[in-house]
Amino acid sequence: MKTLVYFGLKYVLRFYNHIYFRSVKVYGMKNLPSDGGILYSPNHQGAFLDPLLIGSITPGKVTSLTRSDVFGGPLQWFLDAFQMLPVYRIRNGYGNLKKNDAIFEQCYDLLGEGKNVMMFSEGGHHNEYFLQRLSKGSSRLAFLAQKNHPLRKIYLQPVGINYGHHQQPRCTLHLVFGNPIEVGSLIQPDLSDAENINILREELQNQMTACMWLPENDAHYMAKKERINSVTTRKDFFTLKETLQNDWEKMPKRKPPSFLTKFLAFLLFIPSFVPLLISRWIINKFEDIVFISSMKYALGAFFFPIWWLLSGVVLSLLFSPQLALFYIGLSIVTLFYREKLLSS
Repeated sequence: MKTLVYFGLKYVLRFYNHIYFRSVKVYGMKNLPSDGGILYSPNHQGAFLDPLLIGSITPGKVTSLTRSDVFGGPLQWFLDAFQMLPVYRIRNGYGNLKKNDAIFEQCYDLLGEGKNVMMFSEGGHHNEYFLQRLSKGSSRLAFLAQKNHPLRKIYLQPVGINYGHHQQPRCTLHLVFGNPIEVGSLIQPDLSDAENINILREELQNQMTACMWLPENDAHYMAKKERINSVTTRKDFFTLKETLQNDWEKMPKRKPPSFLTKFLAFLLFIPSFVPLLISRWIINKFEDIVFISSMKYALGAFFFPIWWLLSGVVLSLLFSPQLALFYIGLSIVTLFYREKLLSS
């Protein structure tokens, strides 16, 4: 049953990705190894949206490690169905850290069996395009999995998740799978475990940098960030990355919405004002801005279809099926164009 639920969600979300995003461009799928266990290492700018994207787009099952404090809430069933496991940090209480041992042992075995695991190497999510200094977590996990299973190939797979906008739907997504790192080929027996883990971390940092539009927080970072918008993200990943590096001053800036845009967005808001207001109320419960895109994604995938279905049934019973279909169609079209307008 769990497998059926997992793959059902996987393919529903794979389709839904093309509704939530204006364009989904995937690079480097041919880089994914087929002869060993894969530890996916993406950057982390979208809370639980990041693992959902990797899990829905990559082949097979992926077990995802994520922060323990998102577990136990209203989304627990959803997290379990998509094979997410909790990782405990010192902020979760020193006594909880011991729980990580069993989680990591499970991951060593999964990788040793040639299965897929995902861990966010930055150690925490954030709301910027640059890559933070990687923690040792994913490199240590891959190294120890290789030590526990020396006859199996285990890979660290760098991934770059590049959002055209960090909060707004209908932006462009560039998902980049970089060159896989075969863990066993980098391990040097004459070095200590800590030194080998650092070698893996440095290589992973370099490979992840190659998968991101704007990986460096340099002196011009904020000015370059303003050049990431609905116009420039139409370019392919490699062209945009090179232009941001070498010719960013000639690129158009991201523009705030004009008065006319806001007025049109308000008119388009009216047909779906009830579910949109409910969505805003739910999203405002989250103090962390990084959760905004994740909640919009989840609400769009599940809450809005349920709302339209129930309201369609009510309108059919009270008035006519024709009116119900008209309302649902109008709501979908106006919501779609509203989000498209705001993402321009």
